[in-house]
Amino acid sequence: MQEVIFYFEGMVNMSTEKNLPLMLIAETDENNRAELKNIFCDEFEIIEAVDGFGCLELMEKNKIEIVLAALQMPMMNGFEVLKSVAKDERFEEIPIIVTTNREDTDGEAQAMTLGAAEFLTTPFNKITARCRVKNVLAQFENKRHVLEKEAKDKRIIEMHRYMEIDNLTGLYNRETFYKKAAALMQENPDTKYYIVYLDISCFKAVNDLFHLETGNLILKTAANYFMNEINTQDGISSRIEADHFVLCVPQNKLDIEQLISGLDVAIQSLGISHNILFFAGVYPVNNAFLPVDQMCDRASMALQKIKGNYVTRYAYYDASMREFMLQEQMIVRDMEFALQDEQFTIYLQPIYRPETDSIVSAEALVRWFHPVNGMISPGYFIPVFERNGFIVRLDRFVWESVCKFIRGQIDSGKKVVPVSVNVSRLNFYNLDLLDFLTGLLEKYKLEPWMLKLEITESAYTDNPQQLISIVKMFREQGFAVLMDDFGSGYSSLNMLKNMPIDILKVDMAFIRELEHSPRSVIILRSILGLAKELNMGVVTEGVETKAQLENIMSMGAADIQGYYFSRPLPVEDFKTLLETYGQEKSDDKE
Repeated sequence: MQEVIFYFEGMVNMSTEKNLPLMLIAETDENNRAELKNIFCDEFEIIEAVDGFGCLELMEKNKIEIVLAALQMPMMNGFEVLKSVAKDERFEEIPIIVTTNREDTDGEAQAMTLGAAEFLTTPFNKITARCRVKNVLAQFENKRHVLEKEAKDKRIIEMHRYMEIDNLTGLYNRETFYKKAAALMQENPDTKYYIVYLDISCFKAVNDLFHLETGNLILKTAANYFMNEINTQDGISSRIEADHFVLCVPQNKLDIEQLISGLDVAIQSLGISHNILFFAGVYPVNNAFLPVDQMCDRASMALQKIKGNYVTRYAYYDASMREFMLQEQMIVRDMEFALQDEQFTIYLQPIYRPETDSIVSAEALVRWFHPVNGMISPGYFIPVFERNGFIVRLDRFVWESVCKFIRGQIDSGKKVVPVSVNVSRLNFYNLDLLDFLTGLLEKYKLEPWMLKLEITESAYTDNPQQLISIVKMFREQGFAVLMDDFGSGYSSLNMLKNMPIDILKVDMAFIRELEHSPRSVIILRSILGLAKELNMGVVTEGVETKAQLENIMSMGAADIQGYYFSRPLPVEDFKTLLETYGQEKSDDKE
């Protein structure tokens, strides 16, 4: 057996005091070992091995958090280590990151298929190496939590397998409702039924403002109301999840307005100092043999059309909604081929600086030109892609298209302004996000100031700490970060306090109200002043009239984006426009 070398150098006492996790570095090359140890010695207690046999022996004897193993080692190489680990249940929760040289792409691919969690290439980049190790550990920790939760959920499901009732409300649960409703409708073919889907507007806010017991009391009160009003009218009711209720009731026994008003009275009797409102979507059943879950989906689709409206509290499913559903199916069916067939293209909307009459940057927007259906509005396909995850691939297409455009401007000696691209929230769950972006800069020989990154305020509410960490990494690499739709969410000031943002893009809703709402003027003026104090730039979106422009200019410096200056343009038209206007040197270039 090869000699196994341990390197602690005083780390034992430090680990005892700081309780550092244990990292195993299996690497034959002494210089590589030293470099890796230098990168991670302040975050991990390090032990080392010079070959695969030593690596496995140390894994057996120590509680190791993570392994860095070279693919090329004598006696037993990294590939053989991965194969051995895969067969041993004791090591299934220890992630292995392989190290190799940059040219060995085949080795990287083979290692990943054998179970490697990630790879690092020499020469090692300190920031990239730390980020990848941190992400791998987070991924394995999440996996452990998921497995624990799945095991717990499985035990609960087994306990309640033969139960039909929702524990909190006493109504039918989801699966039972599906079975009971199908049987009811099919056993009474001469009776027409409605499926009614109800939920509470902003129920999460209720739970945040009050105790959980208050939210549960609301749900129980609604359930009692449905039992009295629906179950006594030859119908059935259920709570399918959270604050979502579904009813199956004969059409001739449902007065939807009376149902909602009676529900309001029942909830108001609780004396809660918050306006609790139910909204409903109604699906008229015309085929009792349609799966009940599809009926519920259609009723839910009707609900989403009016939820939060506060004027209309219910809506019926109709043919237009079916058309929308069919269109969504077409989008999902054609999206893959559309990307391969280059049906997507970028448009560029200029961002102006009125004081200098110059274009200082642009925003890249995506357009879909379908060979049969013509141009499909982003308002249709973007929400679909965000739901099914395709937005990640579309974003990457847009980013690369922008880099190609900028490279073309440089090569032809034309003017160059930075272009901002949207980074949809699903991208933040990809471990290679930063590597992909920096890889594009390297591929097209661009500087970071040329590519700005736009994130939405709503992404902050999803996972604040994760987003803050990613934004910091963006800025460390030289990217400017913009907060899009600022002011459209519920946590703007809190977000400003924590997020290291370079530029705020003010939500266009403010701009539309400038001529009619003095309060909007005051708020926008305050945002501009606040941004200046925080050393942030501001872009105002949606400027469409001269009056809006003059209003904004009277408040202070802000860049302008909107139809008043220009709509989003095809790339060639944008090039022409860029030549027309003077160009102020961008601060981002400094």
